[in-house]
Amino acid sequence: MMTRSGRTIGAALLWLGTAAGAQGSELVPAPRAMVVVDEGAVRRDEPTPHGRIGASTAYRISDAVPGRTMEFRKRVLHPGAAIGMHPLAHDEVYYVLSGTGEVRSGTEVRRLTAGMAAYLYDGATVGIRQLGHEPLVLIVSYPLKAPAQVPG
Repeated sequence: MMTRSGRTIGAALLWLGTAAGAQGSELVPAPRAMVVVDEGAVRRDEPTPHGRIGASTAYRISDAVPGRTMEFRKRVLHPGAAIGMHPLAHDEVYYVLSGTGEVRSGTEVRRLTAGMAAYLYDGATVGIRQLGHEPLVLIVSYPLKAPAQVPG
């Protein structure tokens, strides 16, 4: 990559001048390119996590993203399915796209419907179950402790 001064530097760095553009400069990491994922490419039918309570369809959207620092997943809980109770080692969000569910955090239980989110805290023991005849479609997102590597 060529800089304004004509010097070549690594692809991961850009030459940036000061706001005035006259004196001084610093090297900063170049932004990474975005990653676009088609959910159809990452779809798989599997038992639910944390107890294998019923059937689900998982869309592990963020799994193929190199160096990611968060997970972003879509999960369909089919009738009678649940993500079993499990302790969290990070904050986590369950966002309901469609259907009805019941989320539990410790001893608190709340009903969720489309457009509602449950923000769950690090250290809590949590789970969610599908209610009614319609599948419960969720987005589940949480941070990673360290950037993830792409499976080889």
